Amino acid sequence: MPKFVKRSSKKAGSSPGTLIYVGKEKTHTSLMHLFSYSKSEIIEKVGKSIGTLKHYIDSGNVNWININAIHESSVIEAIGEMFHIHPLALEDIMNTAQRPKMEDYDDYIFLVVKMITFEDLKNELEIEQISIVLGDYYLLAFQEKEGDVFDPIRDRLRLGKGKILERKADYLAYALLDAVVDNYFTALEKIGEKIELLEDRILNDPKPETLEVIHTLKRELVYLRKSVWPLREIISGLQRSESKIIDQSTSVYLRDLYDHTIQAIDTIETYRDIISGMLDTYLTAVSNRMNEVMKVLTIIATIFIPLTFIAGVYGMNFHGMPELSWPWAYPLGFWSGIVIIGGFLVLYFKHKKWL
Repeated sequence: MPKFVKRSSKKAGSSPGTLIYVGKEKTHTSLMHLFSYSKSEIIEKVGKSIGTLKHYIDSGNVNWININAIHESSVIEAIGEMFHIHPLALEDIMNTAQRPKMEDYDDYIFLVVKMITFEDLKNELEIEQISIVLGDYYLLAFQEKEGDVFDPIRDRLRLGKGKILERKADYLAYALLDAVVDNYFTALEKIGEKIELLEDRILNDPKPETLEVIHTLKRELVYLRKSVWPLREIISGLQRSESKIIDQSTSVYLRDLYDHTIQAIDTIETYRDIISGMLDTYLTAVSNRMNEVMKVLTIIATIFIPLTFIAGVYGMNFHGMPELSWPWAYPLGFWSGIVIIGGFLVLYFKHKKWL
């Protein structure tokens, strides 16, 4: 199957709200990371179940719980019971093939976004689904595996820097979305570098391997577009939301985040146009190289046609041919004619700038 395509056929026929994991096979156990903070205190805890962390969850603080084992239905079900999350939202959390979206459940807002990173060792994109449940005093972030782009936010919390300690959970949601969008630009910069190198390869030495790289980049940009375009609708929905969870003071930051998303979309569209043009350039370069080869072969064939004709005539060995009895017929008659005709054709082709 293609790299970014997830198998969802095993959900066919199941009732709505059934917790079935759709994604890459996982073997690691659940791990939950809790930040419970306010202006006066910061609590950081790590546990393997929601039961080990519930004693540290304070409704007077902002509670950020990061869960990285969405393949375990029992873990997702326990969290859903504790925070009264709708079964359809829990089902979407475990379905990593979900389209980015936003849903307002009155008591909380459910978000699905795609976190995109560029793996330098593999030289390719990695796309991971992040599901966010935003409540009045808590934020739950579900991801497929360990490792994300939220470390700068964790560092700000540990150091007590920035406005994040003074704000509610909606500002934390903005900070996470902003980190996701900022990382889009990092991935796009890497793709831009690959495009520049690819352009030089196409112009200097187009090969079949180059065509494969073009198609890989084109496929990556398609999935980037599918991941980023819906995010514009999500942020716009958060801006227009009348939910009590979203504070009006956060709307200013959401507008700025919306502008960044539009900028990322414009960059993706520009790269898609460049890749489409590179495909045409590659085909043109290959065609030009083939024309040059055919041109050289045609010139060689044209030079040897009259020479082959002469060799064929004197290779018939008829007794009535007068040149056969002349002692100097071979060195002067045959070879001088060959050299004169061949030299004349070469000079003529150079005069016409065909050589």
